[in-house]
Amino acid sequence: MERVYSTPLIDKLGVRPGGRVAIVGPVDPDGSFRELLAERTDDVTDGEPLPDTDVVLLAADSPADLSRLPDLRRRIRPNGAIWIISTKGRAATLHYAEILEAAQASGLVDNKVASFSDTHTALRFVIPVALRPRA
Repeated sequence: MERVYSTPLIDKLGVRPGGRVAIVGPVDPDGSFRELLAERTDDVTDGEPLPDTDVVLLAADSPADLSRLPDLRRRIRPNGAIWIISTKGRAATLHYAEILEAAQASGLVDNKVASFSDTHTALRFVIPVALRPRA
């Protein structure tokens, strides 16, 4: 018997039951991702994230879209994450180096990549552990 290892997208993105999620930009044109979110949490905001957000999903296809990172960083929990969702492959209009530069300038580090869909990739950025407040 062959084993199939497949982690659901919602788990890859670290969305926990009841977690606070913010969707910034058009990350889900067909609404299928929202259906997955609704099974996990009802604390979902469109646009400006609420304070202490666990997961931010930022649609980004140009360097201008990344200008929001400093403000988004202030709105996530210390152990929260910002996922940058961008077009992948030859159709990409934003390159990894551009994303990394903007994130590092905002005080974020990358630590995970996931396939968001057939056409989009997701890169996770977090506040470095050394810069998180201690309890």
